[in-house]
Amino acid sequence: MAATGDNSGSARSRAVSEVVDLVSSLIRFDTSNTGDPATTKGERECAEWVARQLEDAGYTTEYVESGLPGRGNVFARLPGADSSRGALLLHGHLDVVPAEAADWSVHPFSGAVQDGYVWGRGAIDMKDMVGMMLAVARQFKIEGTVPPRDLVFAFLADEENGGKWGSQWLVENRPDLFAGITEAVGEVGGFSLTVPRPDGGERRLYLVETAEKGLGWMRLRAKARAGHGSFLHEDNAVTILAAAVARLGTHTFPLVVSDSVAEFLAAVSEETGLAFDPGSKDIEGTLAKLGSISRIIGATLRDTANPTMLNAGYKANVIPQTAEAVVDCRVVPGRLAEFEREVDELIGPDVEREWVTKLDSYETTFDGHLVDAMNEAILAHDPHGRTVPYMLSGGTDAKAFADLGIRCFGFAPLRLPPELDFAALFHGVDERVPVDALEFGTDVLEHFLLHS
Repeated sequence: MAATGDNSGSARSRAVSEVVDLVSSLIRFDTSNTGDPATTKGERECAEWVARQLEDAGYTTEYVESGLPGRGNVFARLPGADSSRGALLLHGHLDVVPAEAADWSVHPFSGAVQDGYVWGRGAIDMKDMVGMMLAVARQFKIEGTVPPRDLVFAFLADEENGGKWGSQWLVENRPDLFAGITEAVGEVGGFSLTVPRPDGGERRLYLVETAEKGLGWMRLRAKARAGHGSFLHEDNAVTILAAAVARLGTHTFPLVVSDSVAEFLAAVSEETGLAFDPGSKDIEGTLAKLGSISRIIGATLRDTANPTMLNAGYKANVIPQTAEAVVDCRVVPGRLAEFEREVDELIGPDVEREWVTKLDSYETTFDGHLVDAMNEAILAHDPHGRTVPYMLSGGTDAKAFADLGIRCFGFAPLRLPPELDFAALFHGVDERVPVDALEFGTDVLEHFLLHS
């Protein structure tokens, strides 16, 4: 049948009725990505389960292992009413970061549904969106719904390691899977941020990701003469490296306000009455008034270089010849050359650097038919909401798809309680997603796809 309107005010849809069970089931697959292919697990089993859910609804799926055994990806296409239009890609990753069970209130791979939440690693990064995609895809196929354009559903491996054995490999080796796709929607966007209004009321802003910083993992290496730990050593690789890491890790990069960030700040200023002056030395202090989300937004105002790993030495009384560190670098669009220049000045001539992983930044404009469809879908289910663009401080699989000329957004809609520290849940302990946020998001996603 032809695409129909949304379910606003009507009975619960098939997709809404099953989304919580789907997300809980997805979480029960331990798909921990350690960054080491030898110890990363669970992606194949989870991908095969996703394929079965799609096939049970009537889809023909394609299962692809991206370069290494077990790195499972699943693709399914739903033809639209006008296949001459560019197709829309909906993508979600199946891997998650590891979790230490002893630190959690519930087992991180239990998928427990309690206290109004679905709990577990991946609940918001990003098996919530995977579950919503799967629920809506199944409903469309079972009920014979024909969307306005072709939809391609992609369930991917290895996002948590930069997509080397997932989206990056697929784009380089299987570009045919993305033929005809012009736009894409993925994670870390569409969630609500509740802000106070000057009249004493509140407004829910739904943050649509239109940009993300460049992602780079940089290795630093210092070399010097090895020797006995009891001797005097002016030339010590550990000392040289440690000093360079300290300078870099404590450095504050200059304030840079990109177009997406400027639009976000203008919208928040309009709603709250707060003045976000890019020339102010205390713009971060003003941002802090927005609550926990300020950690994500604040990180989009500057480049960051955070040391995350150190490695040197093999015995207590031996000064090693080599010392190494890894630094997690996130770079504002258009800043890469200047960022590298600043890094070189900070680490000095005695420390070598190389990019272990280097993925470009991305930014698009907050306009066009797809943005209008996002806004209409939000307003259909939250008439007092407002969509606004923002930049993600991290990175997603969108970086790979942008290399194919696909226009990418983050839109995984969730209406969140104002008191929930959403930012802390990403890669955090007791990761969880509200049940009613999942149900809301599924309704919004269905409306969006029917009008995309």
